[in-house]
Formats: sequence, structure tokens, C-alpha cells
Amino acid sequence: MPQSESLSERVERLELPFNEYGVDPYGISKKHLKLALEFFAFLYRNYFRVRCTGVQHIPKTGRGMLVGNHSGGVAVDGMMVLTSTMLEMDPPRLAQGMVERFIHKFPVASLWASRTGQFTGLPEHAVRLLEDDRLLMIFPEGARGTAKLYPDRYSLVDFGTGFIRLALQTRSPIIPFAFLGGGAAIPTITNAYALGKLMGMPYIPLTPYLLPIPLPVGLEIHYGEPLVFEGTGDEEDHVIQGYVDQVKARIQRLIEDNRAERNLRRTRRLLP
Repeated sequence: MPQSESLSERVERLELPFNEYGVDPYGISKKHLKLALEFFAFLYRNYFRVRCTGVQHIPKTGRGMLVGNHSGGVAVDGMMVLTSTMLEMDPPRLAQGMVERFIHKFPVASLWASRTGQFTGLPEHAVRLLEDDRLLMIFPEGARGTAKLYPDRYSLVDFGTGFIRLALQTRSPIIPFAFLGGGAAIPTITNAYALGKLMGMPYIPLTPYLLPIPLPVGLEIHYGEPLVFEGTGDEEDHVIQGYVDQVKARIQRLIEDNRAERNLRRTRRLLP
């Protein structure tokens, strides 16, 4: 992002069909985007000090699917990925995520999610977004991914298969990414499922300091080269699962390679 360019100007440069009121056909609002980006950019630059590589692999125009690992007990990863495409890309792009349905039980959160381009993860929503050449952000691990405990923070749980059928159906490239640090920012020691159910959520992550408030830990996002698969989306399950396994293996490799570099940088800083 050019130093002379303001966050408001980044939003103005988005190639979205905003009307005279600053609202696009999906209900995304320039006003809400600008306010959200101010907060997210502070977290990105000053609180988490995010290190981002590989944004050149994200298409500057046209459809694409950002597919990565969930890391951390709350949606820090989604917020920071969204912020990375707004701050690191030129021109900026808005990554639109598929959020869990429970968010609609919280009117304020639901409003802000929709006004910033984040929608309930229904297949028809995803198809429409991609056919309109949008940038879609997907975490195939779902809520199980954010439920990882601290010792398992670099592991991957089972991926859903719907994202592959979606990519094939819409002829969309998949840009894999690794998100590192979320498990340290929110070091979950257990998940309170009963409490979460009472609050209308899948669970409440509990940390050594009880509340799931993110610590100021350095985060990293690493995008890999696009993956393109041939097909229609109607392939047999074993074919789809093979593609899923390829994406999962690529993300795991991005995690491990950049985790090793992350540890090496820490070691160098500790050396006299």
C-alpha cells in the first residue's frame, strides 16, 4: 500500500459496482467498509504486526477462492486475511467470506458482517459471488478448525468437500494460504460447548486467562501458487476427495515451511 494513500482511498479504489449511495448489489457499504478497515488495519499493523507474503498469487481481477487453515478460537484469521487483500494488493480487493449461520443470532454482528461483504455460507451465495468475479474466502475446516487446542494449533482437521465442487462448477482458481500465529494469539486450553450452546454459538474457547481475548502475537499469512482443477463439480466422491487432499497437502506444506522460517527468525533474534 502506498504510504501516501489513505484507507478511505483504498476503499474508493475497489472495483465494485457501488451505487450513488455507496452500496453495491450485495448490500456492501462503503461507509461500513471504511470504518471496519480503520479498526482492522490498526490490528493488522500495530497489534498483530502481520507478515504477509505471496499476494502476487491472488488474481488482480476475476474470480478466485482463497482457501486456508483456521487458526485461533475466534475469527481473527478471517479479519486479517480480509485486511491483507485490502492493504497488500494493488489494486485492493475485498475478500468475501462465508460466515457461520449462528452469527445471525447477533443482530449487530450480522449487520456489520453483511455490510462488509461477509455472508452466510450457503452454496447459492458462493456460486453467485464467484460468477460475479468476486474473491471468496473459505476455511474448509469449518468451526472444527477454530476449536483446535493450543498443542494442535498447526494441525489440520478434516476438510469439507463442497469448496472443490464449487471451484469446479464455477471454474475458479484456488489460492491456498497458511495462517500462522492464531493458536498463540488465542491459546485455547478447552472449549465450553454447553456454555456456547446457551449463547447460541458452537462453543466458547477458554484460555489460561479465561476469556478468548487475542494476545498481541505476531501473525503471518502466506499465499501459495494457484491450483486449478478440471471438472464440472459432478464428479464421483473419490475424485473430489482426491482434489481436496491435494489442497490440504499444499496448505500443510505452506504451514510447515513457513513455521520453520518463523522459528528460525525467532532463534536469530535471540542470538547475541
